Amino acid sequence: MKIGIHSFASLEQPENNSSEHRHESISNLLQRIKLSDECGLDFFGIGEHHREEYLDSAAHIILSAASSITKNIILKSSVAVLSAADPVRLFQNYSTLDLLSKGRVQMVVGRASFRESFPLFGLSFNDYNEIFEEKLNLLLKIRENASVKWSGKFRPALNGEEVHPRPYQDKIPIWVGVGGTPASVVRAAKLGLPLMIAIIGGETRRFKPLCDLYRKTWVESGFEKEDIQIGIHCLGYVGENGEIAREEFYPGYAKSFTKIGIERGWGPVTRQSYDHLTSEHGAFFVGDSSEIVDKILSHSNDLGGITQFAFQMSVAELSNEQLSKSIKLIGKKVLPEIKKSLL
Repeated sequence: MKIGIHSFASLEQPENNSSEHRHESISNLLQRIKLSDECGLDFFGIGEHHREEYLDSAAHIILSAASSITKNIILKSSVAVLSAADPVRLFQNYSTLDLLSKGRVQMVVGRASFRESFPLFGLSFNDYNEIFEEKLNLLLKIRENASVKWSGKFRPALNGEEVHPRPYQDKIPIWVGVGGTPASVVRAAKLGLPLMIAIIGGETRRFKPLCDLYRKTWVESGFEKEDIQIGIHCLGYVGENGEIAREEFYPGYAKSFTKIGIERGWGPVTRQSYDHLTSEHGAFFVGDSSEIVDKILSHSNDLGGITQFAFQMSVAELSNEQLSKSIKLIGKKVLPEIKKSLL
């Protein structure tokens, strides 16, 4: 199992949007990516949002900067909002990053749960599913061949034009990020693409039917069972003491998700709901290293086995010092125990 971090490149103090604070937040993020590499984590992913509190609207730029100060860690989009992107330019950006990093790039592409990108780029929500399918099809064709003949509804046709540069790897791994709809899972399986499930609430075991559907569709589509890859993206934070870690994570999480809830029509965050989410079966991985190791292994088993686990720590307004300490604990105590348990 691969263990790593997904980040939204959050402002460390969202109420402070000064240029100096934006610079400091993104500089600290780069140092945390470097630290993750030094601590042996397998990957670091940057999302894509178009909101004031997140600095990740151009994730490939952040990852390109990170490529020059890291040696081994995989650098990922997590996720790139494919629906709002030109697949040609998206491929070129990450292919260039792959050359800079000497083959350390993976892409997770999706439709996005935040929807600011659609009006920002002049898209209609009526095309939410169709536009993603079309652009994913084009992206995969570009990955296969430099010269592409293709036509669609949402982008001008390609008539044999070549897309360059080509990446360092033979093929950049492309994962599909999903939020839990069966159609999305089936689409990924039929295309033979790895699956990354964002689980931001409830209990992870409720996603077992989707994992089973993915595995069933994968095999029925003619792919080898041994090649199945399923990852999960969950809110998480590791501290020296489990109770203290849960106390540190709660205030920022409650503030952030209450704000998002108002936008989406959810109820406010409560301490009772948070305590359930951080309990044995809840979808949040917040605690000490021993608790988190046991929980990752248990929840992987509940889902039938996963191949990647991503900690999402950047939504709780934690300080750079707290986030850095958590990364060190993941590298020193969580990652080795997970690897040892799965030998």
